[in-house]
Amino acid sequence: MKRILVTGGCGFIGANFVRWELETYPELEVTNLDALTYAGNPDNLAGLNGESRYRFVKGDVADRSLVMGLVAEGFDAIVHFAAESHVDRSIDDATPFLRTNIQGTQCLLDAARAAGTPRFVQVSTDEVYGTLLPDDPPFFESTPLAPNSPYAASKAGADLLVRAAYHTHGLETIITRCSNNYGPYQFPEKLIPLFVTNALADIPLPVYGDGRQVRDWIHVSDHCRGVDAALRQGRAGEVYNFGGRSERFNIDVTRAVLTLTGKPETLIRHVTDRLGHDRRYAVDCSKAESELGWQALTSFETGLAATVDWYRTHTPWVNRIRSGAYRS
Repeated sequence: MKRILVTGGCGFIGANFVRWELETYPELEVTNLDALTYAGNPDNLAGLNGESRYRFVKGDVADRSLVMGLVAEGFDAIVHFAAESHVDRSIDDATPFLRTNIQGTQCLLDAARAAGTPRFVQVSTDEVYGTLLPDDPPFFESTPLAPNSPYAASKAGADLLVRAAYHTHGLETIITRCSNNYGPYQFPEKLIPLFVTNALADIPLPVYGDGRQVRDWIHVSDHCRGVDAALRQGRAGEVYNFGGRSERFNIDVTRAVLTLTGKPETLIRHVTDRLGHDRRYAVDCSKAESELGWQALTSFETGLAATVDWYRTHTPWVNRIRSGAYRS
């Protein structure tokens, strides 16, 4: 594999993936297509502008003319991260989620089919499966889709279009679904970076409801290795789950952040719960472990401590986001 197109490569997971691919494969060329919406931060890829194997293209995945022309240049694979992904924003207005996550995905699939792109990886989320009761087994790849938020519904719709492209047109597609990511370069509206940056600034940490929602946490580096394994070794038409086997109550994650930042629990503020808030997510990743030889390597305790240290030592990055300067 010599040339890949990554969409959404200026976002949190996409940027980590771009860096990982370039560092791991010395001969690989990466083109990054990103519209630079509010969560697309060029600072996430600082230092790559002089890298001859990296190219940035500003553009919207739903811009059919642009996407068709770009994909026609010829790539060995498309790895599709680009998405609107914040649940609260989808509750306020689902329209951008439909455009990017559904229309954008179909646009890329059409372009890949027209260009004969050998492989298409759709990076999705465990939220398409819905919610679990406390004693339910984790989600399997065969678990029926039952999304409960507009964001999750838009990702489920995109996944079904990717599945259809494989079964109808024979496009070699793979879908990956992952549990909650954390790590460097995550936009500080998601739980861990929001709470870390708030705690460091002595700003209250808003915990939804009773904080007893359960999430399975995976470090972004483990997720990136999983996507790469699916890209290079996955079977066409298949779905692969990636998780950290680290289920935690949100309130316990909050307390762990406060301990690592040396801040008091008096900073915790319980706020009105999110509409339709799923109670528990957890994925079974044994298929990825057995078929791809993948496993999560970073424990939650180690990964969270490293993440807190990253945000503590990257205050200029945080300040540029808080001020909006990163968009200039």
